[in-house]
Amino acid sequence: MNIEIPPGLTELLQDYTVEVLRNRPSDLLGFTADYFARLRDARDQEGGVTRKVVSFDGEPMQTESNGEEEPDHGDEDDDYDFEPALINRYNRRVSVCAEVFNPDEEEEDTEQKIVHPKTDEQRCRLQEACKDILLFKNLDQEQLSQVLDAMFERKVTPQEHVIDQGDDGDNFYVIERGSYDIIVAKDDQSRRVGCYENHGSFGELALMYNTPRAATIIATTEGALWGLDRVTFRRIILKNNAKKRKTYESFIESVPLLKSLEASERMKIVDVIGEKVYQDGERILSQGDKADCFYIVETGEVKILIKSKTVTSTEVNQEVEIGRCQRGQYFGELALITNKPRAASAYAVGEVKCLVMDVQAFERLLGPCMDIMKRNITHYEEQLIAMFGSSMDLTDPGI
Repeated sequence: MNIEIPPGLTELLQDYTVEVLRNRPSDLLGFTADYFARLRDARDQEGGVTRKVVSFDGEPMQTESNGEEEPDHGDEDDDYDFEPALINRYNRRVSVCAEVFNPDEEEEDTEQKIVHPKTDEQRCRLQEACKDILLFKNLDQEQLSQVLDAMFERKVTPQEHVIDQGDDGDNFYVIERGSYDIIVAKDDQSRRVGCYENHGSFGELALMYNTPRAATIIATTEGALWGLDRVTFRRIILKNNAKKRKTYESFIESVPLLKSLEASERMKIVDVIGEKVYQDGERILSQGDKADCFYIVETGEVKILIKSKTVTSTEVNQEVEIGRCQRGQYFGELALITNKPRAASAYAVGEVKCLVMDVQAFERLLGPCMDIMKRNITHYEEQLIAMFGSSMDLTDPGI
């Protein structure tokens, strides 16, 4: 049976959903009736012409919040802070949130490929900037070549806004050099929530999920970025991520740490993780190194070793095994939580496959899991006290 979707239904429901998420009404039925009544009244006032509702007054919806906000209920259930806005041709362009794209469709790629010519020197700089970008890790050589061909260089100056919170997502950016502040506005207050220093990437979530930009990125120094347009990003990266979702979805759902997350939050994790394979005895991370990634064991076993300052001086360089991680378990989170160097080293036992998340994605997406991980710090300290009589190995930043 063929079912035809009426024109405008998709956009109508999308806009309604956005307003529900913004207002979080306690009386959903009353909110819905009021919402559509206002739409109808607005249409009637415009002479019976129905226009698509694509923007709303007030703060843009936050899609990357780490916490839950309590809804602010007024005295009247129907008193919600929204006003459907009617768009005309003089307003901002229609939101890309209404754009339809199904990455699971195996249709022939007929779109013309975008190519920005580059010198050999530019190509070398671009490859160096992109070598550790997790979103590119699972691309095959042909896909990666198409992505690099489509990327363009953008020079920035201090205080230049690269992207602005609430805007539509047009490009994904990879940092070649420079410092950038991450600013989030909420309740009429702007707050610096993080920064990038000479490496990293940003802008992918708005392109992946067709949502407004969730933060403002401001250059604090002169710098250089490499941009990738949304068409190429969605054609290559999203199709690749759809395949990755099918591969990792059931595994991520089985990881105990992530069970407290909503399904949509787990899917965002799938979208940003990369995969790394280590051979028997290979060191995955080293005690004392700067923390840049979080690891989940997919297959194999990882042993965790620590150099103790409390052992005798003749054994000062000896590493002592304090634990092992197997499928579904994680490691590397301690240094990210405490903002200190790695407190231990990790080695592969046999061939090991790990899912890896960089520090920016860790901070952005695993906020709801932070309490669980912090509780484990106490467990680590108890282990160290039992083995060495002290937990100084864990808490001393000089290790």
